[in-house]
Amino acid sequence: MNMLHVTQDPRTHEAVVVIPTYCEKDNVIPIIKAVLASAPCDVLVVDDDSPDLTAEEARKLSDTDPRVHVLIRKNCKPGLGPSYLEGFGFALRSGYRYVIQMDADFSHPPAFLPAMLAAVQHADLVIGSRYVDGGEVDDWAWTRRLLSRAGSLYAQRMLDLNIRDVTGGFKCWRSDALASICRATPPLSWGFAFQIEMNTRAQRGGMRIKEIPIRFAARERGSSKMSVKIFLEGLSCVWRMRCSR
Repeated sequence: MNMLHVTQDPRTHEAVVVIPTYCEKDNVIPIIKAVLASAPCDVLVVDDDSPDLTAEEARKLSDTDPRVHVLIRKNCKPGLGPSYLEGFGFALRSGYRYVIQMDADFSHPPAFLPAMLAAVQHADLVIGSRYVDGGEVDDWAWTRRLLSRAGSLYAQRMLDLNIRDVTGGFKCWRSDALASICRATPPLSWGFAFQIEMNTRAQRGGMRIKEIPIRFAARERGSSKMSVKIFLEGLSCVWRMRCSR
């Protein structure tokens, strides 16, 4: 059973930043504080019952700050997709107007949040992009740069997407647009490819998509969740999405 730690009226702003976590104890407090200092928004941490007690760290802030909420997913299907869907459900039920996705490891710098919230006034989905003019990636080995670019190009070609950063996970949705996607058929992917699938559904649904440049930073603390298994799942999911058109 999931456990949700919120105030009686969860909304203090129109926007909420949904941050999925698993074993991010060293990052969770700094990222929450950085987000709150960067933009007028609330924060929802969706934790997959981390054994390092990441959620307990987050609850220390939520006990004293009504802008911070924590959802602990117990005995549930793990993965990025299920975590985001749980967070999206909370955001939509709570009446937030804008829903932002970002990682807990500072690879998505909170300093770009104001630009995303400004851009979503004229879009349904804003993607913080590494691969439009002005976007950049810091401190990645050439092998990871190649893998990332190849993955984006592969998905673009296979799915006929006009999005440059197909795998990007730093996004801001208008809640009505997000709700229309969440009401559709369940996602095919629960891992890394969840980002590709949500972007694909947005384009196929005729949504207004805008990419703005960001500086994607390398993780400073903790370890990456990327693995060969996750990458291969992404490739197979692209094929399934292509066949589902």
